[in-house]
Amino acid sequence: MLTRLPLFPLSVVLFPGTPLPLHIFEPRYCQMLADCLASDRRFGITPTGTLQEAPEAGTVGCTAEVRVNQQLPDGRSNIVVVGGERFVVAELLDEPVPYRVGMAQTFDDDPGTLPDEDRIARLREQFTRYAVLVRELGDAAPEAPDLPDEALPLSFHVAAGIEVEVPIKQRLLAERSTARRVEALLLILPALSSAVERALVTHRRAHTNGRGGTYPSLPVA
Repeated sequence: MLTRLPLFPLSVVLFPGTPLPLHIFEPRYCQMLADCLASDRRFGITPTGTLQEAPEAGTVGCTAEVRVNQQLPDGRSNIVVVGGERFVVAELLDEPVPYRVGMAQTFDDDPGTLPDEDRIARLREQFTRYAVLVRELGDAAPEAPDLPDEALPLSFHVAAGIEVEVPIKQRLLAERSTARRVEALLLILPALSSAVERALVTHRRAHTNGRGGTYPSLPVA
């Protein structure tokens, strides 16, 4: 379905069903936020274009619905958005507003592309391990994450929760096969967990600096 959307090019990737905090400070995007709040509270987050800031036709993005809006005295805002439908930018519109507006074609994963149950269970297991390690690295209690039950939202939740380069996240967003997205994540997660484990070794050593250890046995005179 084609829909008109204000567009916000950013170097972050929003996934359906996941939250994202944003700080809005540029005047043109403060105006975009005001217009969205006066309408349906939605705009589209896309990557920037290759030659200019505006995304080109064919760029994949995700709709963002404003759930929390904290307006600051100087006109800036802290907001929290939640990802909605994915879309492809069909064309940019020439409208008398300071921000970009486009026609967006929404899409979902292709039918019949769900992964097997064992792959879903494996993804849940691997991401839980990774998330617990990340929490431990941040000196937080190692609690298991609360994950969606179904494969599609689970794949988006995991894709949003891993620390990888933006182009990799963008490819995960654009993927139209749930099974292929799950397989990609299953390839990525072991390497990420291993990297966090190595960082934890250094982190634990740093925590012992200056605290000494067991004292060596000394002869008694």
